[in-house]
Amino acid sequence: MRKSAILLTSLILAGSLLLSACSSDNAGNTASSGSSNVSSNSNAANSAVEANQPIAASDMSKLPGLAQKRTDTIIVGLTNPSGAFTPYFQQSGYDGNVSSLLYSRLVTQDDKGLAVPELAESWDISDDQLTYTFHLRKDLKFSDGSPMTADDVAFTWTLLYDKAYDGDSMIPTIGIKGGQDYKDGKATSIEGIKVIDPLTVSVTLEKPIATAPIVLGGEILSKAYYGKDYKFGDLEYIKKLHENPVGNGPYKLEKFIPGQEVRLVANEYFYLGKPKTEHFIYKTSEGDTWQYLETGEVDYGSFTATQDNLKKLKDMGYLNIVPYTPSVYGYLAVNLGHEAYKDKNVRQALAYGLDRQGIYVDANQGAGQVANIPTAPISWSYTEDGINPYAYDPEKAKQILDDAGWTVGSDGIRVKDGKKLTLHFLGSKSPATDIFIAVATEGFKEIGIDFQPEVFADFNALVAKYESGDYDLVSFSTPMLSDPSDGVQQFIDGEIKGYDNPKVKELYYEALSTSDTEQRKQYYAEMYKILNDELPVIFTSYRKSYYAYNGRLDGVINNPFAGFQDVNNWSLK
Repeated sequence: MRKSAILLTSLILAGSLLLSACSSDNAGNTASSGSSNVSSNSNAANSAVEANQPIAASDMSKLPGLAQKRTDTIIVGLTNPSGAFTPYFQQSGYDGNVSSLLYSRLVTQDDKGLAVPELAESWDISDDQLTYTFHLRKDLKFSDGSPMTADDVAFTWTLLYDKAYDGDSMIPTIGIKGGQDYKDGKATSIEGIKVIDPLTVSVTLEKPIATAPIVLGGEILSKAYYGKDYKFGDLEYIKKLHENPVGNGPYKLEKFIPGQEVRLVANEYFYLGKPKTEHFIYKTSEGDTWQYLETGEVDYGSFTATQDNLKKLKDMGYLNIVPYTPSVYGYLAVNLGHEAYKDKNVRQALAYGLDRQGIYVDANQGAGQVANIPTAPISWSYTEDGINPYAYDPEKAKQILDDAGWTVGSDGIRVKDGKKLTLHFLGSKSPATDIFIAVATEGFKEIGIDFQPEVFADFNALVAKYESGDYDLVSFSTPMLSDPSDGVQQFIDGEIKGYDNPKVKELYYEALSTSDTEQRKQYYAEMYKILNDELPVIFTSYRKSYYAYNGRLDGVINNPFAGFQDVNNWSLK
């Protein structure tokens, strides 16, 4: 499992940042582009939502006393981070939520998904599209007051090519010249990485990669701190540094209390100046996001965009409400190691036999859309041309299973070669999972599948079960997809065990080899048709959501590609 990139859709996640992953009906991870400027005409609230416009808080007198008293602390809910707050070494996307406040990136993205400067004020690309030269801002510092230079950038890139690195960074796959020799122990440094001066560093790739600025432009680790005990082939020492991170983001870690909260304090060395609000807390204790907002215990929450949720949020009076569509997609991971599900025909029967419209759209009062390809509708690569929608059709599912040799037994369950067609589903305890199980149980029974759901209250226990291979089906969602390549990466890098299509790989790398968007669209369109047909996973849904926040909270900016932005400017009026 890609630790910082894939999380279960039914988990509660009230806040969201760069590495977040999707969540359930009372949770979310991405947000709409633009700022928190909201309409002041509360009478136009319904039309504003229909037009995808924000709605302003209508009655701040209803703000709970707890929230009124806070003057220097912003609180956001977050599901159970592990405490591994070092970028590239996180144990879950929730750890990434925290580290996104502790560390800044060289390059971030605007609300169109395009690369824009952050710690790097600019970068140059050579004519052959192979060498990227990054120019750092002057006087950058880490949270301990030490200077950040090009040496730190070079160290970070090099560390991720260590043979012991097993995280999910894309940097080791981007093909830095000499990177493989370093990983193999044939070189003591990476040929393609060059420190030109304290504010300038260049990197040369083996072939053009369209996403290079964003991939290379990640968080930067302090060489003096994270590299002090570094020895090639041994990265275990970094685990000891998780509890005391040295970053360069707007906040510093003050204290982590597992199961309760992550306390952050303003970083006086932040390159844009000390944040306006001194304290930022992630409330990590399990609980109902609605309850936390109603009592004033948290300032921010994210919710499925149902009319019921909208009415409830509006009735609170003290919340600003912003509609948004996350740049993510949901899917059901299928265990391709199990004999029955190696057959794409059986997987297609599952898609036809599952009422995805009922589960993800109708049950959510239209706050969703059925997914059939691995990209979000807001992506420039999205298409429905030549894509099979797999509309709910039990009769078609039955015919496919009949043709595949699965005959209905006396108990109504299909059998082939003496084995029953069972489907062991893993889910996390939540209302969304309850809906899925109710609909799936009925639908799969009708087509002759023995559906066996197993629900976990503890996320880590569920992950352990998944990683053991003891499952047939698990509900997941992607993290924010900054580029179409992110959505198909799991189909080419071995994450989906048992799936290996050379044509998909060929198209994937061809799409990365050019910066011509129209050409890239064609490659992705062809990829999507293949994946839509073969269904190495069963695509489920895209979410429509609201994020709501305390009307006193000013400066909130969120976008579908980069999550929370300009947190240093958030303040309580």
